[in-house]
Amino acid sequence: MAYLSINPHTCEQVFSADDLTQSEIAEKLKLSKESFSAWKGSSFEQRRELISNVATLLEENVETYAGIITKEMGKLKSEAVAEVLKSASGCRYYADNAESFLSDQLIESDGDKVLITCQPLGSVLAVMPWNFPFWQVLRCASAAIMAGNCVLLKHASNVGMCAEALEQLFLDAGAKSGIFINLLIPSSQVAAVISDSTVCAVALTGSEAAGRSVASAAGQAIKRSVLELGGSDPFIVLADADLELAVNNAVVSRFMNAGQSCIAAKRFLIDDSVADRFIQLFKEKVEELVVGDPLDGETTLAPMARKDLCMELHEQVSQALENGAELVTGCDYSAENGCLYPASILDRVTPEMRVYNEEVFGPVASIIRVKSAEEAVAVANSSRFGLGGSVWTKDVSKGENIARALECGSAFVNSMVKSDPKTPFGGVKESGYGRELSSYGIKEFVNIKTLSIKGGASTSASSEKSGELYRAIRQR
Repeated sequence: MAYLSINPHTCEQVFSADDLTQSEIAEKLKLSKESFSAWKGSSFEQRRELISNVATLLEENVETYAGIITKEMGKLKSEAVAEVLKSASGCRYYADNAESFLSDQLIESDGDKVLITCQPLGSVLAVMPWNFPFWQVLRCASAAIMAGNCVLLKHASNVGMCAEALEQLFLDAGAKSGIFINLLIPSSQVAAVISDSTVCAVALTGSEAAGRSVASAAGQAIKRSVLELGGSDPFIVLADADLELAVNNAVVSRFMNAGQSCIAAKRFLIDDSVADRFIQLFKEKVEELVVGDPLDGETTLAPMARKDLCMELHEQVSQALENGAELVTGCDYSAENGCLYPASILDRVTPEMRVYNEEVFGPVASIIRVKSAEEAVAVANSSRFGLGGSVWTKDVSKGENIARALECGSAFVNSMVKSDPKTPFGGVKESGYGRELSSYGIKEFVNIKTLSIKGGASTSASSEKSGELYRAIRQR
């Protein structure tokens, strides 16, 4: 029973399933390969209809899907609703824009007709995390499927119910069996699936360890991979910042989803001249958060997804306190609290502490005092991670220069880091490589092919005839 979901609030089992057998895995891989042979020849109109239907079903059944998310991994119901609706918007974005992103591009070159065309590759293996169990999957799957690929989902073992709901979602939207397949397999089987000829590429969102494993397997098989790994995003507050604005965003960025987000603000680099005031305002807001039942509208801080995650987090916090960090609020966790970790702030965090160097995946904010903007940039870039970062200042020009200097995939001035279907998303350094979302994301999993044709200029009639022949060949 590898797939097991325990409700973080009630501690009740809500889902269980056995891993697929080897023969079952082989059957699903065969189905995916056969499905790709047909789907790669589909028109953009057909793909658009499918992904638009997925978006509509998400919107129409938002409460149902949000309830599944909350039940399995503990997200606040309001946050789960927002995740489902964001997933729908991501699907609509690719349904509306994929054709233009992937349309043929004519090039002036050594030929009568030279163009760049984007063609589907095959079946994409999506290895996805539990913290955003719908959004992470659908931002990958909607792009891959609109490009003419099929998708194999290996979801996290504690959100099997979400994984099954996603597979059924595609079937309900009109997808033929095999276009989107849920693989209930353990992590130990991922490398073998990557090596199978069915799989053309792999996308992973997860830990550094998982990223290294998947990248190694993909490299051995000479297959493409996109990795979105951990983050320790800096939240830089300069001396001239609007502190109230910064604090309000700090609370949301750090404590949304119980702090379980790769792009959450984790290291708060505060100019020493305003640090005391910032911390006072931050503490007041954080202590207003209410930990409890994620289905209760009065709850503003959800439980963490699993008890073991709370214990790992508290080990990091305890080590920091033992090494001189100052407790501002929270940090009083014990095993009896289950998955409920209090909203916490640590001040005067230094390089000797784990919370300074490691990703802190939970509701704990680490304050690092700096004496200048230059020191803030140096500290921000000293991390092995490089996913996102934000800068808070009334001098927008200075803020832009600092944002440009940050070694990360996304940098924001006077707003919190977030993903948007319209902009590329990903990281550098040990936060991974490749991009999701926007036109850049959809092109990660296509064959960007050069066609050079000599023999005279093509008439519109012959071009149309050639197009018909190509479509017929694709469908064979």
